[in-house]
Amino acid sequence: MGLMKSFKAVLALLLVLAMSVGIAEAQAKKRTRERDKDRPPPAQPADKRDRLVDAAGTPFHGRAYWQALGQCGGIYFRLGTLYEEAAIQAQIRAGKQDPKVGADFLARAAAARKTATSFFVGAENFLMADRGITKEDAILTYDPRAAEAGDRLKSVDAVLQAARPCPTLYQTCHSEFVKMCTGVMAQSAVDRFFKERRRGMVRGAGEHLPIGRELIA
Repeated sequence: MGLMKSFKAVLALLLVLAMSVGIAEAQAKKRTRERDKDRPPPAQPADKRDRLVDAAGTPFHGRAYWQALGQCGGIYFRLGTLYEEAAIQAQIRAGKQDPKVGADFLARAAAARKTATSFFVGAENFLMADRGITKEDAILTYDPRAAEAGDRLKSVDAVLQAARPCPTLYQTCHSEFVKMCTGVMAQSAVDRFFKERRRGMVRGAGEHLPIGRELIA
């Protein structure tokens, strides 16, 4: 009888240990997935035909232009999506259909999408010129990277942080390859946002964000 009790106690202990190990492994996998989401998307294998960004001190230095531009396009596209969601939430809170409610968010969403388009067009131009592929194939090439760059960002604040080096990238592209990046990017409204936030002029992400129409002329 005593041996049976001991056996049951050992068996119960082994079950508890197995469950603990399983929980620990699940938590470790979850933390790994969360860390992977926070990491920037990896660069795709180099193609000798691709022109590279020559901008030491920036996160895009040494990357193919189409990859860097596609990444920034995905970030701004995500910003537009978040602004559209904010407009919908404003309508829901208002409890009525009013074109004035959320109109500011919609205007910012449109501006962010316009900026995203400028980056996407630049990525297309480089791919078509460097690799001799069609516009359709160029879109299929950069689109996964753009989507990956944007989808990992879950808040306006995270998007703005990720977008900080993008205006400089576009300015560099315009200076060196004006036929590829045909727009002109003004002083980074993203940087102005962070400066104003440090001075306490902006209360939080999503409130009175000075970003939008002025980014691409």
